[in-house]
Amino acid sequence: MPGSVYDGAHAHCVSRTGGGGLMARKGFYGFERRRKADQQKAKQEAKRQRKTEREESGAVGPEMGEAPDTGAPSGMWEWFSPSRTRTVTTPPKMRPEPGEPNDWMLLTDVPPEDVPPA
Repeated sequence: MPGSVYDGAHAHCVSRTGGGGLMARKGFYGFERRRKADQQKAKQEAKRQRKTEREESGAVGPEMGEAPDTGAPSGMWEWFSPSRTRTVTTPPKMRPEPGEPNDWMLLTDVPPEDVPPA
């Protein structure tokens, strides 16, 4: 169709839809940019307010609670097997059940004389 908006050098700029109408690309509406900018400003203001509150109270660091204690429960030893990519817990001075490959590494800090032989 000569003279159509769909032919010529600028055909790549036109979006064809099922209805044949033209649509702007997503994210190029002015109100969308302003809405995102407003959200970003609100987020930054909230961060500044939290920082000011921390400085006034003398608290430092992120607003996270205490980190949970990870590792073996008290009175148990924790072992890791790289080939199995898993950890197990055992009673003290006991190795995990034998099997191939026997590559268990003790993760619990104990004196070397307490570690059972492989």
